[in-house]
Amino acid sequence: STGNWSSCVTWGQKVLAQAPASVQGNLSHGPAQSLQSGPLKAVISTDPPYYDNIGYADLSDFFYVWLRKSLRAVYPDIFGTMQVPKAEELVATPYRHGGKAAAESFFMQGMHTVFQNLLTRHDTNFPMSIYYAFKQQETKGDITSSTGWATFLQAVLDSGWEVCATWPMRTELANRTRGINSNALASSIVLVCRPKKADSMILERRQFLRELRQEIPKSLRILKESRIAPVDLAQSIIGPGIALFSRASEILEADGSRMSVTTALGLINQVVDETLSEAEGHLDAESRFCLSWLEQSGFEEGSFGEADTLSRARNIHLSQLEHAGIIHKSGGKIRLKKPAELPLNYDAKKVDREILWLETLLLMRAMETSGLEEASLLYSKMGTARSQIRDLSYRLFALLEKKGLATQAQWANAVANQWDEIITSAPSIQVQQGLSALPAKKGN
Repeated sequence: STGNWSSCVTWGQKVLAQAPASVQGNLSHGPAQSLQSGPLKAVISTDPPYYDNIGYADLSDFFYVWLRKSLRAVYPDIFGTMQVPKAEELVATPYRHGGKAAAESFFMQGMHTVFQNLLTRHDTNFPMSIYYAFKQQETKGDITSSTGWATFLQAVLDSGWEVCATWPMRTELANRTRGINSNALASSIVLVCRPKKADSMILERRQFLRELRQEIPKSLRILKESRIAPVDLAQSIIGPGIALFSRASEILEADGSRMSVTTALGLINQVVDETLSEAEGHLDAESRFCLSWLEQSGFEEGSFGEADTLSRARNIHLSQLEHAGIIHKSGGKIRLKKPAELPLNYDAKKVDREILWLETLLLMRAMETSGLEEASLLYSKMGTARSQIRDLSYRLFALLEKKGLATQAQWANAVANQWDEIITSAPSIQVQQGLSALPAKKGN
């Protein structure tokens, strides 16, 4: 497996063999809040703690007791304590600070101090790069944001930095324990920062929103074309939005107060939702009905009357959806069928017209049951290319995550993430099937 000593050594050796530096390096350790050592003009690249995601100090105790036993004489300054020091660890751990609010304050103040220190040691000829990954999971009403992102970004911006560029990087392996059969993040966001300009403008909320609505659609298109998985999209799109936010010296609310990063993140996600929803206008009427019903009821039963009203607004009849095998009707109730309830032996002739919702859910089912090859085979039976399936997968993932339907969200993510492989494998599968169907020649 990947979790062994030999792999650790081999990976480290490969990195060192490719490293361009040839001068002597120096290593020191200590709390980043009281940074004392190192050059005064440095190129800074850092991967700070992710709010409350991982308690490294607590986890380290498992290994520390054995390392201390064997290496205390070699590194007395590191192994001078009975356990790993924890008080200075810059994470928002409620049980260590007497509650959630105190833990958040500790993280915020500590990060602010760290990035102020880095500002004084930064070589202005180069940008600072920060790697950060934190899944946005907090939704209040229609607004989604993240305390982990908000407190971190607020500390960076308040300490005098501006985010001038961002890009997601695939930093996590799919075979790590946390990533197996889950919607775990696969990417980190690299924030490229420079000291904030003294002549930055003040913006009003409406101006900020106008710029977001111009920038977010372009950024979303680039991210999708760059094969960013849906599970990473929500944190990847933070970058372009927060870059707009940080360019201004401050953004004023309608009452004249200063806009917080938390509010800015909420507005960024709101514009992302608007953009993804606008793409629904290009879908077939049946798919638009299914998306609306999913947002309202998930895969649970709902009122037939409400569903009938919604379907008529889309100029379709529920009987069409029932005939296509998309809904289940019982008494005065209807519900959407889950991917697992759909047949694997798809026959396009049984459906009167192309319904992207049905085809997308069938691909999700194929990915779940048999993987990429089965999904490519299914796609080859669907006829002409349907790039909208990928867009629908992004929208589906967002709605399924919001409804807490993690299992289905996982396979919507898989379809979008492996879209290029699905469509490129489909022609070769068709050819192979065609050859295998040819009659054998006599004498062979």
